[in-house]
Amino acid sequence: MPELPEVQTTVDGLRHTVIGRRIIDAWSSYDSPYFKGSETIKDPVYFKRFKKEVLGKKIIAAERRAKNILIGLSGGLTILVHMKMTGHLLYGAYSFDKKNAKDPWQGVAPAGLRDPFNRHIRFLLQLDNGKSLALSDMRKFGKVTALLTSDMHRSAHLRDIGPEPLDGSFTFERFIERLNRKPHGKVKQVIMDQSIIAGIGNIYADESLWRAGIHPAERVKNITSAKLRSLFLAMKKVLSGGIALGGSSTSDYRNIHGEMGTSQEAHRAYQRTGEKCTKPRCGGTIRRMTIGTRGTHYCDKHQLLSNKR
Repeated sequence: MPELPEVQTTVDGLRHTVIGRRIIDAWSSYDSPYFKGSETIKDPVYFKRFKKEVLGKKIIAAERRAKNILIGLSGGLTILVHMKMTGHLLYGAYSFDKKNAKDPWQGVAPAGLRDPFNRHIRFLLQLDNGKSLALSDMRKFGKVTALLTSDMHRSAHLRDIGPEPLDGSFTFERFIERLNRKPHGKVKQVIMDQSIIAGIGNIYADESLWRAGIHPAERVKNITSAKLRSLFLAMKKVLSGGIALGGSSTSDYRNIHGEMGTSQEAHRAYQRTGEKCTKPRCGGTIRRMTIGTRGTHYCDKHQLLSNKR
């Protein structure tokens, strides 16, 4: 699932490409009866209303809140996109092939749009410059809906999300306050809880805990203040680094031009199972375990689990 760095990379791309463009048409193949009344474009009844609301509107802003993309439109409307597990937004020229019932939209330019991971177009906005903004979503889990801009942060989609970890106002003291809401929780699960801290998922949790030297299954209440400070600093460094490297493309994430990010090249724990730990003078090996339902990667030497319960 795209996490904070991937979503921020997408938002940065939108700011450079679609601001000022007007929406002239909208298309969606999310037409499942299982989503009836869900207020997302997966409901064909809702999509008709969505299309009517967005046509003719100008794109005036692009923001991120946690893992949500917020595309501000003229007229006081915002399109919220959550890319979920396999979704990513793409910008470029597309042609429609009506003979291809499964994936009718074919990327023409830039070349990256022809990447196999970019072929699963489920939603598309045609813009007034001949280009389109499209959502490729292989597993069809993505969410797109329209909200009143004035009310969006009070909506069910955003109201229960925790603070942004890269905001200047997110101090160490606030970090501790958030973690202490779940003192008996396993630290990896707690920092991934979107109601505690926004935007962190499996990849950047593993990388932050590796850098801080904390076992991912350690209970929050058992972690020393010094270790928590290390985690606080590691989290900010790892997330900022992920953005600087254009996000992680360990799976199917691509930026809006259809290109892979390079953050995966800097991973020290995530998906490094069996490799020697790269921490200087460590000598450990990266192991894999399951916490909750998530594959978790850690060093068996410098990320030790305490005996406390």
